[in-house]
Amino acid sequence: MTPVLLTSSNPFMAAAEPIVQLINAAAGPLLMIVAALGVIYCIILGAKLAKAEEPQDREKAKSSLKNAIIGFVLIFVLIAALNLMLDPLTEWMNKSGGTNIELEMESD
Repeated sequence: MTPVLLTSSNPFMAAAEPIVQLINAAAGPLLMIVAALGVIYCIILGAKLAKAEEPQDREKAKSSLKNAIIGFVLIFVLIAALNLMLDPLTEWMNKSGGTNIELEMESD
């Protein structure tokens, strides 16, 4: 069979474009919702830490709060790094021919 050349006018690329636009449009509001939920969760854990009377409960609440803060900081650092690297990666893919991929179709 003949090779198939995938270009930007490819129907697969045309079908993927609205999905990519939807994801890009939803990313900002979703990030704000996740941030708000994270803050609320940390406030609840802080209240549990303040109310804990037993040393075991206090240590458990402190550990949970520390883990939640580390997790949220890590998530936001990774999201920021992804946003910073997105444009250079897109340019690199376009320069290296990532939009023109030749596939060999094998015949049976």
